[in-house]
Amino acid sequence: MNFLDILKMRRSVYALDKKLPVSKEHVLEIIKDATQYVPDAFNMKSQRVLVITGDKNKDFWNGVYDVLVRVSGENLSHDKTDSFMAGYGTILYFYDRDILDEYKKNFSLYANNFDNWAMQSNAMLQFAIWTAFAAVGIGASLQHYNPIIDDMVRKVFNVPENWVLVAQMPFGGIAAKPEEKSVEDIAQRIKVVG
Repeated sequence: MNFLDILKMRRSVYALDKKLPVSKEHVLEIIKDATQYVPDAFNMKSQRVLVITGDKNKDFWNGVYDVLVRVSGENLSHDKTDSFMAGYGTILYFYDRDILDEYKKNFSLYANNFDNWAMQSNAMLQFAIWTAFAAVGIGASLQHYNPIIDDMVRKVFNVPENWVLVAQMPFGGIAAKPEEKSVEDIAQRIKVVG
């Protein structure tokens, strides 16, 4: 299968279970390889990843729910967080603010760009892992509960202050396939000149 075929397989999968189609070791190898080889401007190596599985995954999503209730002041449904908790685990994506500060100081001409470049690299890392998961039959979706969960994440998982949370990716076996993706007229989004 070529890369574009795999890309077409990548979808947001919300119906997850704990039955991985590959070993935990294989999952961790995907995460390690993607983190090692995804490009980062100036080769900063600014990306950080926290992989949460088992009871800690349950603790994480219960913590997210508690923060949402506290912030909203409402009694919310557990449906969404329970669907993420039903998966095998969750990947938390961060970048290291100290690395960015160092590069801003050492390369002051480009200082205004390092935040954007770190976010671009983080997005590539998310995409690389998500696509590699799709290739082996692992379902995942991308969530953004930050910054309201940042303090909870630091306390529960002892995350350093200089790690800035960017996104959360629940993953696991695919309990139910997502609906077919609608396709648009791509000519509306691409312009060719020359």
